[in-house]
Amino acid sequence: MKLNKIVNRSILIVFTALFLASCTNLDEVVLDEVLGDDATSVDGALAAAYDRLGDGTFVGKNVFAMQEFTTDVALLPTRGSDWGDGGKWRAMHEFTWTSGSAIVTDNWNLLTNGITRSLSAIKIINNSDSSQKALFLAEAKGLLAFYTYTILDLYGQAPYLDPYTEGGPLQIVQAATAIDELIVEVEAIIPDLASLGQNSTHTGRFTKEAAYSLLSAMYLNRSVFKDRYNASSNFNFTEAAVSGTGTDMDRVIYYTSLLIDSGKFNLERNYFDNFSINNSKGSELIFVIVQKIDNIRNGDNDFAYNSMGRNQRTSPSNRGTNGSCTTPEFYHSWDNNHDDPRFARTYQYSDGTWFTNTQIGSVPASDIVPNSNNLPWFHFTRGMIAGPQYGPKLTSAGGFEMTTDGRIKVSELYMEKSAGTKMDFTPELNFDDPTQSVFAQNQINRGVRCFKWEFDPESGNGGSKVDIPLFRLGGIYTMRAEAYFRKGQNASALSDINALRITRTREALYSNAPGKALTSIDSEILFRELGFEMYWEMYRRPQMIRFGKYDLPYTAKPLSLPFRRIFPIPQQTLDVTKDFKQNFGY
Repeated sequence: MKLNKIVNRSILIVFTALFLASCTNLDEVVLDEVLGDDATSVDGALAAAYDRLGDGTFVGKNVFAMQEFTTDVALLPTRGSDWGDGGKWRAMHEFTWTSGSAIVTDNWNLLTNGITRSLSAIKIINNSDSSQKALFLAEAKGLLAFYTYTILDLYGQAPYLDPYTEGGPLQIVQAATAIDELIVEVEAIIPDLASLGQNSTHTGRFTKEAAYSLLSAMYLNRSVFKDRYNASSNFNFTEAAVSGTGTDMDRVIYYTSLLIDSGKFNLERNYFDNFSINNSKGSELIFVIVQKIDNIRNGDNDFAYNSMGRNQRTSPSNRGTNGSCTTPEFYHSWDNNHDDPRFARTYQYSDGTWFTNTQIGSVPASDIVPNSNNLPWFHFTRGMIAGPQYGPKLTSAGGFEMTTDGRIKVSELYMEKSAGTKMDFTPELNFDDPTQSVFAQNQINRGVRCFKWEFDPESGNGGSKVDIPLFRLGGIYTMRAEAYFRKGQNASALSDINALRITRTREALYSNAPGKALTSIDSEILFRELGFEMYWEMYRRPQMIRFGKYDLPYTAKPLSLPFRRIFPIPQQTLDVTKDFKQNFGY
């Protein structure tokens, strides 16, 4: 990359120290699901770079908080005695974060550690005589690009070391210029990457298809990176592409079409299969974070666990935590679309019983939680969950209440920490102070919850083996649709959006009915449809910025200035070196 600022030796020491603190004595490194403990070997170093994608970064509330809690899709309010945490979660939605905010600092450290791990892997692989040197080197460079792109998206600048120059200087690069160099670098590694399935690769590895996906995202957001503070949000999406022919949008269409037309991927008819416990072989998955439950480090289930009520249990040994919810604005964007197969889906048990989340009754105890000594497994409705909630209760002995004929009893639920408050997830939040996302103890039931991700009942209250898609085919369709739309090719944009709508089907309770096609498209419809497809997947903030929605006020979020489109450089980093300059407005 072109040099913007040479960072002095002190920052190199800081990043080296950060790397060593995070990577020495690794508990787990994963490459092709082989465990090891040597981060200085080729396999170990590359696995350590992959490992940073998980372990809280893209699987917990960390990057999610910045990409979703700052939008109309999600927030994590203070709920009585819970989720105060010094106001750090509220600050994301209320746009009051500062350079000292914990989430701002923690994510910077996680992502820069991803850079240091990737750089270490590049150095170790480059100095090796591995028979797969070219492949592993390309993968490490792909990961470096992914971490760097994410930091540029969130913080507007990033530490960077040219992976092609041995001993090159560490730099601080700015998004407006770095995005072009990053695109060129990812394009350059494509010949050395494996196609998905070749060389024993799987969706947890950075393949050619992962590179096409990343390039699509970079080209789609390139104009924002170049003009972040544009007050009117009138970004130049038709700028000439960095390489190849045509404009940025032409390159989005080119790379997304390589994926859509490859024949390797298919849209799931059951939308929620993308986010299920057994999604590892999903037909939409392009690049994922592989998760599992073992005695080293359990996968993270925060996307599901955080939204469920504490008295909602998929097995007698676990519960939700009554945290995040969606806004009234996003929930009501689904008005007249509750029959969309992506909105919600009920579960059918083996004897034909449907749990519809709406009534007292019972379900068979036929499903057993894996590795649990025969604990029964209760399945909640998936998707957007509103209204009075029903489910199993615990007995004093700690098991599910059962009927006399051995079925799981389904009862009306109440809030765990407000026993007189029914578990009624109200679409309206109605904060006492509209500017602050704070609930009193008897208000902790408020907010529509998101059960898009399946809650894994096997590992207490947090573990999961749900693979987390970073890129999947549904998202690729949304990117191509937007690119077509920005080129004025509305018919093609509508066709891609309708492919997402009509390929998905509802459950057998509704005769497997497909979603309904749209007859027209405009900017508002397209924005709404992007939300329908990609909610709760860490894509909303860039969507809102591109469509000029991010600065607008909505529930518990004030009108904000364009400088809030990126986050500040953490004060801790500024205290270490003056070579980093604080972002405008902070």
